[in-house]
Amino acid sequence: MGYSDIGPFGSEIETPTLDRLAAGGVRLSNYHTTPLCSPSRAALLTGINSHRAGFGFVANADPGYPGLRLELADDVLTLPEILRGNGYATYAVGKWHLVRDATMNPSAHRDSWPTQRGFDRYYGSLEGLNSFYYPNQLVSDSSVVDVEEYPAGYYLTDDLTDKALSYIKDLRAHDATKPFFLYFAHVAMHGPLQAKAEDQAKYRGRYAEGWDELRRKRFAEQLAQGLFPPGTEQKPRNTEPGYEAAEWDSLTADEQRRFAKYMEVYAGMVDSIDQSLGRIVDLLEELGELDNTIIVFTSDNGGTAEGGPEGTRSYFAEFAHIDDPDWVGDIPHDEDLIGTAKLGVHYPRGWGQASNTPFRFYKGQTFAGGVRVPLVVSWPKGLPRTEADSGIRHEYAYITDLAPTLLELAGLERPTVRNGLPAKDFDGVSAAELLRDPAAPTRHTEQYSEMTGHRGFYRDGWKLLSLYEAGADLDAPNWQLFDVRADPTELHDLSDQYPEKAAELAAAWDESAWANTVFPLLTRADLFRRRPEEARFGAPVRLLPGTPTLERYRSQRLIAYRDFTITADLTGLRRPAGLLRATPVGGSTSPQTDAQPTGDDASTPAAAAAAGYQPGDEGVLVAHGDPLGGYLLYIENGDVVLGINSYGRYASTQAPLPIGAREITVRTTVRPHLRWDFVVESDGVQVAELTDQVQLVGMAPWTGISVGIDARGPVSWDLRERRGPFRYTGALRAITYTPGPIQVPQRTIDAVEREAEYAAE
Repeated sequence: MGYSDIGPFGSEIETPTLDRLAAGGVRLSNYHTTPLCSPSRAALLTGINSHRAGFGFVANADPGYPGLRLELADDVLTLPEILRGNGYATYAVGKWHLVRDATMNPSAHRDSWPTQRGFDRYYGSLEGLNSFYYPNQLVSDSSVVDVEEYPAGYYLTDDLTDKALSYIKDLRAHDATKPFFLYFAHVAMHGPLQAKAEDQAKYRGRYAEGWDELRRKRFAEQLAQGLFPPGTEQKPRNTEPGYEAAEWDSLTADEQRRFAKYMEVYAGMVDSIDQSLGRIVDLLEELGELDNTIIVFTSDNGGTAEGGPEGTRSYFAEFAHIDDPDWVGDIPHDEDLIGTAKLGVHYPRGWGQASNTPFRFYKGQTFAGGVRVPLVVSWPKGLPRTEADSGIRHEYAYITDLAPTLLELAGLERPTVRNGLPAKDFDGVSAAELLRDPAAPTRHTEQYSEMTGHRGFYRDGWKLLSLYEAGADLDAPNWQLFDVRADPTELHDLSDQYPEKAAELAAAWDESAWANTVFPLLTRADLFRRRPEEARFGAPVRLLPGTPTLERYRSQRLIAYRDFTITADLTGLRRPAGLLRATPVGGSTSPQTDAQPTGDDASTPAAAAAAGYQPGDEGVLVAHGDPLGGYLLYIENGDVVLGINSYGRYASTQAPLPIGAREITVRTTVRPHLRWDFVVESDGVQVAELTDQVQLVGMAPWTGISVGIDARGPVSWDLRERRGPFRYTGALRAITYTPGPIQVPQRTIDAVEREAEYAAE
């Protein structure tokens, strides 16, 4: 979420709760983060610079260097660990993204999961993004929630808010005075952008004037609020190659209409976050605790350009960025579906530059557009405002300052040891005096930044910045120098005018980079390496009915870039319907019929006599994916059906299934241009085929493999609307995946994985 996306920082989006908190609290107008999500979260929770904490990039890669281990080290203390040691109840809700994707499954260690890092309770998504209507996986404490079908009207932000409220209510029911820490990390505003209909409706037609006018209006409001000194300039739009946004008036009427729709959805999501915060504030007020609660609201990085110049309606296909004219790319859909559960969309980067008003560039870059974000702090009892105090602080602050600041405000000391090891010292410094006194100077006087070759260094009002150009010499950065006291929007490069200052800061960046384990510098081309032991994810696996939905990354490794075979064994034991299984849905439980065998009881002669497909048997045998891409195999009306959802474009094939069929096999073969051919067999005899289908690559399929049901997000909307999750009623013994050889050229795989991991942030 960008600097200007909330009311206290110039937005037209309705954020009454934040307006109220800012009116009585403090706004830091010069607060900075890292350029990407996982590094910011690591820095926030530890007070340590992201590379020293092990998170020089997002947790979807594994290049293996100390600054890029992408798990919190044993000698890194977290804020919740410190607070819990001081008698606090500690709760985390929402997005985590501090776990390598290879360790999100139940068999992996949980050393970097929330409850192993100081939180008593956790509910949310370990991933960097998710669907707001059909999350691919939710975790409660340290276990995956076995959701099969989300209830009607489900929306992730509401679910997370419900859980946060329940944690506080539960604590107060048992202890009226115990202090608590709630870390609420919304999955919003990350794409795919999806907003409830009523929140979208509030903004219908409000962005028809376009992003250029929106940027102008927001900047005027920021100046009026006093966030920037008079005379501050704003560049009308980004024009640098690869970062540029088109002039709104140059777009066609059709483009303007569709692009405005994306922003309506985005605004509705920001609105919903404020509503969520409002519910928490209301509860604190009801408990009589609002005045003595410190509330901090901020963003992990600036607004994004990941939607490209035109936005996307096919989230994972567009972000594969495959250099092939035959690639599917963005798939046109009915504009009325934008923002709904049926599409995964993202706004064009023109709206990203409006989010980052008045700055240049975006999330991922070290310029202000990527790292300067809003920060609101409210604590009526501890930070009372005088009439002479505007509540705005213009001094520099950095994300590592939050942990030491909160500890000082709470009057707590930081331990020096974690698990018997000397704990790394804070890199951040307390900004408590800055919050209390509008005349106080910052104690954070210098700070490095680095992300995928982009670099920056701040010292005493000077800022040295470098954009990395793909293929350029990493050892020869194109440094630009800015006096951000006089030029906060970083428009006037002074490196030629002050070469000594530029050289001084360049040397300081280098020294700081060595001290913070930034080296070796890796670009996006080098970050996607994986550990050799992950090759085991490509071994054959036999899945029994009743197996909870497999984790996304584990499932994807069975099919990615390779031939593969799926075998459905229909020789399972038949059982009477009516057995009940309690299935958590969004944190609750509801009984569902489960007539599935355990998978090992079908060896008796009686079971064998009844084995095989019988008239009336129907339902999903296996499903992998959701509306953003996937495939499923099911039986309906005597036919076996294979459906392929290629990023929103659906195709299927079907054929009559012989009575008594004992085995259905799907054989998948890779063909050129990232396509697949599918053949369906019944007891070894081909009955159907589906050729030239687009491969699911990068982050797709997003939802993992489910057996005997199409769980969570539907692969086929038509089937879900007709039959629901469509649990299989026949005798299903097991589903076996047999991965074949990888058949896609390595250079293509590297290109796709590189871009997918970056988009996963």
